Amino acid sequence: MDFNVKRLAADAGTFLSRAVQFTEEKFGQAEKTELDAHLENLLVRAENTKQWTERIMKQTEVLLQPNPNVRLEEFVYEKLEKKAPTRMNNHELLGQTMIESGGEFGPGTAYGNALIKCGETEKQIGGAERELIQSSAINFLTPFRNFLEGDFKTILKERKLLQVKRLDLDAAKTRLKKARMADARAAAEQELRMTQSEFDRQAEITRLLLEGVSSTHAHHLRCLNDFVEAQTTYYAQCYQYMVDLQKQLGSFPSSFSNNNQSSVSGGASISVPTIPVSASLPSVSAGSSTASGGFNELRSSNGSRKARVLYDYDAASSSELSLLADEVITVSSVPGMDSDWLMGERGNQKGKVPITYLELLN
Repeated sequence: MDFNVKRLAADAGTFLSRAVQFTEEKFGQAEKTELDAHLENLLVRAENTKQWTERIMKQTEVLLQPNPNVRLEEFVYEKLEKKAPTRMNNHELLGQTMIESGGEFGPGTAYGNALIKCGETEKQIGGAERELIQSSAINFLTPFRNFLEGDFKTILKERKLLQVKRLDLDAAKTRLKKARMADARAAAEQELRMTQSEFDRQAEITRLLLEGVSSTHAHHLRCLNDFVEAQTTYYAQCYQYMVDLQKQLGSFPSSFSNNNQSSVSGGASISVPTIPVSASLPSVSAGSSTASGGFNELRSSNGSRKARVLYDYDAASSSELSLLADEVITVSSVPGMDSDWLMGERGNQKGKVPITYLELLN
């Protein structure tokens, strides 16, 4: 018990000495040992690395998950070391809604079929987004977080210890200046040598840790490359999914806009522009030109041909003929008819049909 009291008193004395030294330095009443310029620069670089790493992490998390409530929930589950519940992302929710609405309108109708196709594509994009988030979390965010919670905390600990050793050194210098008696000066000089040695050793430890920040930058550069690669893969997948969807929807006739206009009475006209697939996808132009050539030949010959129906089509007026996918009808050209239409015949039924829904048979 006696030993513990003495130890406690000694620690209290050391703490008080440091406090006095720190206070006197603040008021300019005591000298302060300055760190060498190289070490100061390393400290500044480490602090900048910490601050910018935190900001990059924060903005990356916002990019990957814009909903702050979901980010908070994921943070809580992470701290509890539990797995967050799986929920659909925005693309998947939109896709599910489109598929359900397409089923309600009827997958056999052009609009219902288009909704289902769009919904399936949105779900594919949602899956690609999940892969992006998972890859970014593992290869980008986790290494950044490990630096902040591991390496930088070690640097902070050693830097604080260096500050303590500096205070002890400067307090020893002050006591040496105040010593008058020979014995007191000898003891003060011995203490100064010891504190100087401890300060130099701690400065070297801190310097080595701070120089390791260069390796951290190199590691983060590799992580950044992984993040860019993950984004490249994600956007390439999204582009391909949309190109495939555009191919499927590109064959739908522009008459949909006309149908919409006819259904609106007494109001402004509504135009639904169509995007030609061939404009952005030269690779499919060969097939399109071949099909166009067949229809042009049919018009010039004024004859008739068999054609297979590619998609279901609901007639918008009594002059049109409703179609079912995969059925075979007879088509012919009528003088004066719009180039996007042909006359179709199925038994005793006859009416206009859009050529984009047809494939001519040999």
